[in-house]
Amino acid sequence: MTVPALQNSSVFYRRIFSLFPQDISLAFAYGSAVFRQTGTSQGQVGKNMLDFIFAVDDPVTWHSMNLIENRKHYSLLKYLGPKRISNIQNDYGAGIYFNTLVPADDRVIKYGVISTDTLINDLCHWKTLYVAGRLHKPVRILLQNDSGKLRAALVGNLKSAVIASFLMLPESFSEEDLFLRITGLSYSGDFRMVIGEDKSKVSNIVKDNMPHFRKLYNNILQECPQVVYKPQQGRLEVDKSPEGQFTQLMALPRTLQQQITRLVDPPGKNRDVEEILLQVAQDPDCGSVVQQGISSIVKTSSITQSAKGIATAGLVKTVSYSVKKLQKMWRGWRRKSSQS
Repeated sequence: MTVPALQNSSVFYRRIFSLFPQDISLAFAYGSAVFRQTGTSQGQVGKNMLDFIFAVDDPVTWHSMNLIENRKHYSLLKYLGPKRISNIQNDYGAGIYFNTLVPADDRVIKYGVISTDTLINDLCHWKTLYVAGRLHKPVRILLQNDSGKLRAALVGNLKSAVIASFLMLPESFSEEDLFLRITGLSYSGDFRMVIGEDKSKVSNIVKDNMPHFRKLYNNILQECPQVVYKPQQGRLEVDKSPEGQFTQLMALPRTLQQQITRLVDPPGKNRDVEEILLQVAQDPDCGSVVQQGISSIVKTSSITQSAKGIATAGLVKTVSYSVKKLQKMWRGWRRKSSQS
């Protein structure tokens, strides 16, 4: 990932970004209002809520400044002060604090604030897969500082998404198969996919954004020794031998390896991770075990972060936001019914 200058973003994004304290290490916009999804008209895209995430080195200072500039964005938690808000951000859920349904420049936005250290930890180790999962998909980066550690973590997160997906795919597959699998990682186990989200969300994200996915993953696929990539045909072939799968399992993020270990190793045996992963690599259901490990990470973070969201958004905004999600799910269901 390169470091884009904010000046290269549209005037619209620059106007919104100017509303916030500028001590930010990474800022990006994501979601259906940034990248059009299948079944969404251009008019709907312009009405959808815009989603942003800001990574900041010092959350207490950032919230202090934001409370001065944008106090109305916060729920009743604003009365607790910036230090307590930062504690709530860091200690609960996925380590991110959202303000939602915020009017800005004739649009409605939601923005999440996460500490740079927490972000890097999630990118490297998939502790929650909450923000790391969003960065598996194309996003519009508004600002990225020159930190080599952050840059390496962003690239490493994409590589991890590729390796995890290889383990869940057959020996030969298409680019679209890969991108569907990558996109689905952060939705696997998310309780909101049962109620509150369009069931076709993953395919809707991928189908209209194939060029963006290719741009995001092309270099990684070209350089990956585990795969034969044929971009002209849009096909890939991956090593599914026990040796190949063991290499891939050993390259997975630490938290996912730990979850796989808990699933496979009976209580009391306490074998080391390498021994367990060697066993999984020879298992015909290897991909299913990896899938279960990812689901267990996502399930926990999605529940705890959603519970925290009720407090950070406030009851009125929570109800309003939930209604919008249910309407979106209903539109997706109707669209699918009419097509079938």
